[in-house]
Amino acid sequence: MLDLELSTTLLSFLLPFLFLFIIKWSSIFTTLFPSKSPLNSTSDKTPASYPIVGSLFSIYANRKRNRLDWMSEILSSSPTSTFVLHRPLGRTQIFTANPSNVEHILKSHFHTYPKSAFFRMTQADLLGDGIFNTDGESWKFQRQVASHEFNTKSLRKFVEQVVDTELNDRLVPILSAAANSNTVLDLQDIFQRFAFDNVCAIAFGYDPASLVPSLPQVEFMKSFEDAVRISSQRFQSIHPLLWKAKRCLDVGSEKNLRIAVEGVREFAKELVKEKKHLLNEKSELDSFDLLSRFLSSGHSDENFVTDIVISFILAGRDTTSAALIWFFWLVSKNPNAEGEILREIYEKSESPIFEEVKDMVYTHASLSESMRLYPPVPVDGKQAIADDVLPDGTFVKKGTPVAYHPYAMGRSEKIWGKDWAEFKPERWLERDDAAVADQRKWNFVGRDPYTYPVFQAGPRVCLGREMAFLQMKRVVAGVFRRFRVVPAFEDGKEPVFVSYLTSKMEGGFPVRIEERA
Repeated sequence: MLDLELSTTLLSFLLPFLFLFIIKWSSIFTTLFPSKSPLNSTSDKTPASYPIVGSLFSIYANRKRNRLDWMSEILSSSPTSTFVLHRPLGRTQIFTANPSNVEHILKSHFHTYPKSAFFRMTQADLLGDGIFNTDGESWKFQRQVASHEFNTKSLRKFVEQVVDTELNDRLVPILSAAANSNTVLDLQDIFQRFAFDNVCAIAFGYDPASLVPSLPQVEFMKSFEDAVRISSQRFQSIHPLLWKAKRCLDVGSEKNLRIAVEGVREFAKELVKEKKHLLNEKSELDSFDLLSRFLSSGHSDENFVTDIVISFILAGRDTTSAALIWFFWLVSKNPNAEGEILREIYEKSESPIFEEVKDMVYTHASLSESMRLYPPVPVDGKQAIADDVLPDGTFVKKGTPVAYHPYAMGRSEKIWGKDWAEFKPERWLERDDAAVADQRKWNFVGRDPYTYPVFQAGPRVCLGREMAFLQMKRVVAGVFRRFRVVPAFEDGKEPVFVSYLTSKMEGGFPVRIEERA
């Protein structure tokens, strides 16, 4: 056992130095092995590839850059908006920002491109066999169950009540206190707490009370945050052998991940057991949360229910909070857009109901535009289970990981035009010319989901899309009616977009809150 531990430790220790040694002598490799990549002729931005080491030199040279921006630059320079990244030791991965390819992967050849085995392996500890980490019959069954529950009026009404309570009783008072004391808040932390309380109530019927004036450290929330962060860092490892070795030895980040995941899953299982006990006593639960609904409908397997509910916490907590953060940042820099949103809000009642916020068209367009530039899930990966050819002519060998890139697509001049870098909600709108001239209103004009795959598309399209928009618009209406959100970054500093499983602002979003007159 000791020999195994020593060997594994030495392997994990020596691999990075081996790669650095190769990089140091990259000029020799470049001279001896000119690039053979067929894509190099189409774009000088495509990383050169060499035997054994693949594109390691380019990966290393760009190691300090935002990986998403680097990939976007390569994809935008490719005539097909697709390129093949050659990793060390013969591993390859295809990236695409081509809408035709996205439709091919997510719809017309859906069964050829399931979740990648690498993704499932890296996320199995946290997500288990939940809906976001499985395929085939298991995925289909969970999708059918979840789809039925999401389409019930009672669940939607329950969601409305949860969001309104959290907004009026917790979020608004905290923002008001910050305005009165002129203190700086980390709005990213505030919105993550808001979303976490919401999704725990909706998923479990449990209130972690993380968004209270003291802003306490909630153990379940911290464990969940650590589990998501460390799981996603596995994707950045030079080679899977490194994190697998640490997991085998139970050291470093993998030890921390084990502890965090145990905390999340043990807590979730206790809630499942408690709900099952209540169901046995009452024969029918009077709660409308997802866990209660799953158990009431006969799905009593603890692991199944735990996996699916943890998946929904991940989806509900991180995506909506990420979308709201970048929305408030972009609107703060665009007073004209803020004015249009305010006009729309003031047309509604003091406490607009969900049916009213549904008609907030300009706000809907602004949220869509902010997610175009800063998608909550910037990249999503699949894996080919058979040889295939993408519509742009790219050959895909069986077993090759294929990733479509919403972040790069939102920055594509081919898709959005020369003004793609502008925050421009009007690109989603058109005037209703049939109305009287001085009463003209906007109509929302959506893009097809393969051009704008922020919510995925095809059979795996996000079930909570409409619910997420309603929640976000309700928050926007509740906050903007009373407050101005003023970024408080240090002079000259801009927010940095980073991504784990979902996107974030690196270091948080410092703001000052001002009461509106």
